[in-house]
Amino acid sequence: MRLLFFFAASCGALSVAPPVSASASASASASASPKTNRIAVFLLNLGGPETLKDVEPFLYNLFADPDIIRLPAAMSGIQTALAWLIAKRRAPRSRQAYDSIGGGSPITRFTTAQAELLETALNEDCDSSLEFKCYVAMRYWHPFTDEALAKAAEDDCRSAVVLPLYPHFSISTTGSSLRALLAEMQASQPRLMARHTVVPSWHQAPGYVDILARLVADELRDLAKVPSEKPICVLFSAHGVPVSYIERAGDPYKRHIEATVRLVAEATRARVRDDTTYELSFQSRVGPVEWLRPYTDDALVDIANRGIKRIVVVPISFVSEHIETLEEIDIEYREVAETAGIQHWRRVPALNLDADFIRELKFQVNDALYAKPVVSTSEACVVNSFDLDDRPLGVLTGVEKDVERLNSKTAAVAIALALLIELLANTRAIHLFGV
Repeated sequence: MRLLFFFAASCGALSVAPPVSASASASASASASPKTNRIAVFLLNLGGPETLKDVEPFLYNLFADPDIIRLPAAMSGIQTALAWLIAKRRAPRSRQAYDSIGGGSPITRFTTAQAELLETALNEDCDSSLEFKCYVAMRYWHPFTDEALAKAAEDDCRSAVVLPLYPHFSISTTGSSLRALLAEMQASQPRLMARHTVVPSWHQAPGYVDILARLVADELRDLAKVPSEKPICVLFSAHGVPVSYIERAGDPYKRHIEATVRLVAEATRARVRDDTTYELSFQSRVGPVEWLRPYTDDALVDIANRGIKRIVVVPISFVSEHIETLEEIDIEYREVAETAGIQHWRRVPALNLDADFIRELKFQVNDALYAKPVVSTSEACVVNSFDLDDRPLGVLTGVEKDVERLNSKTAAVAIALALLIELLANTRAIHLFGV
């Protein structure tokens, strides 16, 4: 069951609305005047440069984020200088990557369209006293979190649903985005802070699983027309995170990814009954620290060495096309696969504007609004953004100091050192969070 939070604006005692069903809520609001309750829906995503000119400032925003490079307190003063140096150094190479996919990232265009379609879907059959307004809140490029909140305030929104477009919770994605949004919300929009709910993850949602299974099955049916003695391999490629996030900080990301892969494989087998194998790998590692294995490039070589010639690659943790699907998977990893001996390549598209995906987002919003509230035993203004069956972490407020210590010690320092080394040596670095 999902945690439902209604915060006191003063961060005093936790104020929780009594449980209500969807029908009861609709009945209660029927007597209210039209559109008396305008609900903001914030779609959280990473963002990306829309033009080649945007690449360098986007990189600066990325590396200036202490959730990406978390320096020890004694070194925090060099964060902005380090971000500037890295952005300057990496910008030419990153521009080449973005130029290869059309001159910029399509992630903002897709996310904006997703928000527009979701807003229409939510308002189609909601109570006459309600109106949904959807806003895109990007972490590292326009429209930023503060821009989204300002628009919600202009539109006189009285409450909010926060929906990260990361199906799987991770400290580095959902955690970072939620921290930024809730901090800005508390500082500038206390009314929304007083009445909001968060969807922490939706990695096992039946609708989400079914969409992926349908897309994988479509590719399998097409590829099955190509004869081969070996079975087809379906390789799920997820964005990686440092192993220390999982082992030391308790980040549930790996467990979430594995659960999705297992469910999608089961649902796909129900659609396409053959001897297909299903495997998981992780992409986009950076620096000398250990990241989740197997790495996608290594997995592709291993698959080819087993004599497998047909493969379907699934970008499991991405809901929109962007640099990591269009350039890293479609260009870099495909070259690795073909060089290794894989002859027939398919890649499942990101969910983008799929009608079933928009319906799933609508379900997540409505479920967050009408699910039975659960009162956290934590202090007010502390958010444990995990499903109840996961071990909660206070990643939004720092109540779990192990997470912050982790970010300020081994993993972050190693990543910072690796990037500094790259500044001095003209070597190619692997993508970090879409760069």
